[in-house]
Amino acid sequence: MGDPLQLKSKQTGFTLIELMVVVIIVAVLTAIALPAYNNQIVRSSRAAAQAEMLNVANLQQQYLLSNRAYMSTAILAATGFVLDPDVAKNYTYSIVLGTGTVPSYTLTFTAGGRQASDGNMTINDQGVGTPADSWDR
Repeated sequence: MGDPLQLKSKQTGFTLIELMVVVIIVAVLTAIALPAYNNQIVRSSRAAAQAEMLNVANLQQQYLLSNRAYMSTAILAATGFVLDPDVAKNYTYSIVLGTGTVPSYTLTFTAGGRQASDGNMTINDQGVGTPADSWDR
């Protein structure tokens, strides 16, 4: 028969140290990638809300041409307008009409949920959006 030492087969696999190195690498990559991912989600939600705000501003201008006044929140809702569901998850909107002789309005999107840290956005009848840094991105 042969030498008993020759019957042993070599064991293969990963050592505990190798597995721990892989776990540490994955943890570091996750720690770097997760905040960047969350930042992109906030930015994309902001962009969707801004597009919706511009849509409402367009509707306001069309209504002004027909009625010589801007729509209130109630009139806008009565026309059948609803926020896009993805935007509605993170924002609510309100329209404040100006009280002067010249028609004016301010549309405000109030951030909530995941967007709360991003803050509220407004746009007025002149097309000026605030805060400016949110509109410049």
